[in-house]
Amino acid sequence: MSAVASPSVSPAARLARQIAFIAECDKLKEIFRQTLNSQSKRAENDAEHSWHLCLCVIVLAEHANFPHLDVLHVLKMLIVHDLVEIDAGDTFAYDTAAMAHQHEREALAAERIFGLLPEDQAREFRGLWDEFEEKQTPEAKFATACDRFQPMLLNCLGQGGGWAKHGITHDRVVARNSQIALGSEALWQHAQKLIQELVDSGHLPSK
Repeated sequence: MSAVASPSVSPAARLARQIAFIAECDKLKEIFRQTLNSQSKRAENDAEHSWHLCLCVIVLAEHANFPHLDVLHVLKMLIVHDLVEIDAGDTFAYDTAAMAHQHEREALAAERIFGLLPEDQAREFRGLWDEFEEKQTPEAKFATACDRFQPMLLNCLGQGGGWAKHGITHDRVVARNSQIALGSEALWQHAQKLIQELVDSGHLPSK
């Protein structure tokens, strides 16, 4: 449910803050990830990642573990959850040192970036970001499943190119992506097949 707008803020001032936020979020297109696009093999940017995640949700929602999933709520979470990387940058999922302080860096970014919005929307967006981080609700679990599945799929389509660059092995890929099962058992079963095919083809070392 969206928060109620404050009656003390003029419509013009509210619109100005919303547009400032939208303009700031254009910077997401300039944040590049370690995952490579399947065709060009160039680094995927965060905006492309967010779009692809949302497409995954729309297409794959029927495979969620939860029969009454609020798909719109999942989409809202995935549209906003990477905006913090405008300030914090993309943290490579297999970089354990960087991951140790990821939440703290991103929480500071959330305060600044969502704080550009009118107060009611700032609270709503921060709530969506916190919900994704906590991974407790059915929607957050499925959002996380798609967030893990999408880069895994691109790596498999690209013969493990993003993983090979950093020497990532099968055991680390499975450990990272097994959380997909918490949102969709069916999706995790399919993911395991894709990962094993990469091992069998020699593109992903087993250890």
